[in-house]
Amino acid sequence: MQRNHAFDLLCGICILRMLLNHITSFCGLSGESWWTQTYYWTFFFICFFFFKAGYFNKTTGGDSRAFCVKKARQLLVPYVSWGLIGCTVYFTMMGFAMLRYSHPIEELEWNHLWETGGFWGNRPVWFLLSFFVSYIFMHFLGKVRGIHRVVFFFPLVSYWLYSVGNPLWLSLNNVFMCIYVFQLGHAWHRTIDRLPRWSAITISITLLLTFAVLNILVHGEYTAADNVWHGSPVGVVVNLTLVLCGLSGLLLSLHLPHIPVINFIGQHSMVYFVAHYPLIVLYRFIHISFGRSIIGRWDDWIILMLLVPAICSWLVPYVERVPWLSGRFPQKSD
Repeated sequence: MQRNHAFDLLCGICILRMLLNHITSFCGLSGESWWTQTYYWTFFFICFFFFKAGYFNKTTGGDSRAFCVKKARQLLVPYVSWGLIGCTVYFTMMGFAMLRYSHPIEELEWNHLWETGGFWGNRPVWFLLSFFVSYIFMHFLGKVRGIHRVVFFFPLVSYWLYSVGNPLWLSLNNVFMCIYVFQLGHAWHRTIDRLPRWSAITISITLLLTFAVLNILVHGEYTAADNVWHGSPVGVVVNLTLVLCGLSGLLLSLHLPHIPVINFIGQHSMVYFVAHYPLIVLYRFIHISFGRSIIGRWDDWIILMLLVPAICSWLVPYVERVPWLSGRFPQKSD
């Protein structure tokens, strides 16, 4: 069966948008009007990965212990490995910076260790921990017939946690929204598989047009990393649902060809996700150690936008052959 490249393309676009987000932030350009408009229309990017996971999640059957071990090897081992790599880069370069400034350039608080799922030097790995918890939750929830529908009320829990200051440790306040999106992907897969191709295209375009209108009239933005809700909470949930289903449904129905570079990034998105942040941190600290800030520097922004994806692409074959970095452990034969 010929591979449908829609999700590879979407993953590649989402990874490039993630790089744009972090590099723009490191260069102090997040307040620029072009970026606020970009975020306005692409706030759903990180949620897409949970949507995709749910889309391809076929069953909750099988041995629970084996499932948990498998997901821990796939997600928690790289989570710890890349977290420690990030910490090594961060504190090594912090030492060089202190030789110049005689004090830490950033405030280091111990509560960072338990309040956030990220690591110093590799904050985005929170994603792997939340991904693991979402998989495990959905596995056990699926064991009880019919109860999975309760997941569609989880955005209410997510918003409530946000309204009371996100009290859960390890950034796990976002898990409820992530699980909702996960189940949405699963439900959308079952729906779109039953539709004729042109019906799927028509419905998907309708969903996207509705998103375009409602995102202006009832706008809301969701930041998954910190479980932060901006604007209308109803707008967040409705628009997130519309755009994830509409965009995926349209591209899946169009049977897109393989698009070089972007599809490659999408197929190997794990490497870009875990490796890009320590590279940006390293670049930043090298400049700080020589007394030069990258804040407000468009030249550094351009260099990072070219350099980081290029290095990550070069790293792909090396990372993917190391199980504790990629999570690709050999499967045990029966």
